[in-house]
Amino acid sequence: MATFFQDLVQYRRLLQMIFVLGVGGSFQVGFQISMITYTSVHVKAFINDTWLERSGLPVPPETLTLLWSSVVSIYGLGGLLSSMTSGYLAGKYGKKKCLLGNNVVMLLSACLLGFSKAARSFEMLLVGRFLSGVSAGLCVPLHPQYLGEVSPKKLRGFANSTMSLFWSLGKALGQIMGQRELLGTALLWPVLMAFTGISSSIQLLTLPFFPESPPHLFLHKGDEEACLKAMETFWGKGHHQAELDDLRKERATLKSARSKSVWEVVKDPSLRWQLYMLVLTVVTMQLSGINAVDDVVESAPGFSVNQSSPPQIYFYTFEVLQAAGFDKDHIPYLTLGVSLCELVSAVFCSFIIEQFKRKTILLGGYWLMATVLAVVTLTLSLQHWASWMPYCSLVLLFCFVICFAVGPAGAIGSVRVEIFDQSSRSSAFVIGGAFNWIGVFAIGMVFPFIVESFQQFSFLIFMGALYLSGLLIYFFLPETKNKSIVEIREEFDKLNFKGKSALALDGSVTEVGRFCTKL
Repeated sequence: MATFFQDLVQYRRLLQMIFVLGVGGSFQVGFQISMITYTSVHVKAFINDTWLERSGLPVPPETLTLLWSSVVSIYGLGGLLSSMTSGYLAGKYGKKKCLLGNNVVMLLSACLLGFSKAARSFEMLLVGRFLSGVSAGLCVPLHPQYLGEVSPKKLRGFANSTMSLFWSLGKALGQIMGQRELLGTALLWPVLMAFTGISSSIQLLTLPFFPESPPHLFLHKGDEEACLKAMETFWGKGHHQAELDDLRKERATLKSARSKSVWEVVKDPSLRWQLYMLVLTVVTMQLSGINAVDDVVESAPGFSVNQSSPPQIYFYTFEVLQAAGFDKDHIPYLTLGVSLCELVSAVFCSFIIEQFKRKTILLGGYWLMATVLAVVTLTLSLQHWASWMPYCSLVLLFCFVICFAVGPAGAIGSVRVEIFDQSSRSSAFVIGGAFNWIGVFAIGMVFPFIVESFQQFSFLIFMGALYLSGLLIYFFLPETKNKSIVEIREEFDKLNFKGKSALALDGSVTEVGRFCTKL
């Protein structure tokens, strides 16, 4: 651990880069996800008032529901569409330029959201939310890729784990700023919705002072001198020959310097099991039960249920807190504690991730989360049998969040970046992004009906998914910590070409046998 902190002191410029990417990346996504919950009442009132001014009649209830649902869901539509283009844009312009352009989109979104009330236009809200989704769809795949590429092997896990840290920070700050004592009021809700314009401005003004990632400069641009200069910028003056040699080996294995298209990645037999692992981690995230931290607040008085994100483990939090005897007005503040717990756990994960293997963190996290879900199902079933049982359920919810934040949340980002080479990484993240956004939509649509039918036993579905995913990762995911992409690819080749390798080996043995017979 002491060596780890010494490394952080040495890589001061890298830490600055991590902050710049985090503030303008996953932070704003987390903030957008959480703050929308606190604006629902005020936005609905604004839509109704605007409709009344235009037509002289109040908005019909079904139209109001449709408009509010559109304000919420159009964010996901923008994210899906932009995530599909992220690979092409990153390959053509580089990740740095893409992120700078993404900040411009986010600033435009913030202006539309912030001035929508003054302009008396709920259409501006719709366009602003769509552009926010476009920004999220771009920065979610680009942020971890850039982090992984500017980090040395020994700090890749730490750097990529900060994405979940800033995500948790954004969600927590969104909940804090959304309280009615701060910006969650009828007067200040436009400021709350436009707040991410500040974080985008920070990245837009500071990112130009950092170079492109060393792999992009070396493998795509073919500029070894610029690559070495970028390494010295991020990692300080020193001997970086080992990292440069790894890039040379990677270049030697690439068929061309250009980025592969999505279709080329899908067809490439040497990437088959990497794609399997990518899809597995994305689907497991959707089926883990953690995807809707903010729904904990939506069930509180004054908030609409099931309007912003799929209700999973936190679906029952309001019920548990009520059963424990907490006052309804205090429950939103208690649920803020859950988000703060996730944030603290994410910070802890960032400092310990380099002390353990990636597979250990993923396996331990998945199986601990599955076990907690099993016990949560039991306590929710028995919470009316004893007065202290709801408190057990509440403690277990905190444990579930801790297991997620310390385990999979930090390690998944590193694994996804590390298992793909430079030419296929951008397109692979397009595939992962598509599965992610479609999964969010599907779970959001299906899970409420599952809960209605199975009640608390619906969590057993997530438990089974977590246990199964852990087994598949144990058997098929190679360890990636402190390994070059060439070494990781060699491990995957044992799976991708298992039959062919065996056939080639048999042929070689036969030829050797014939040669020996002739002798």
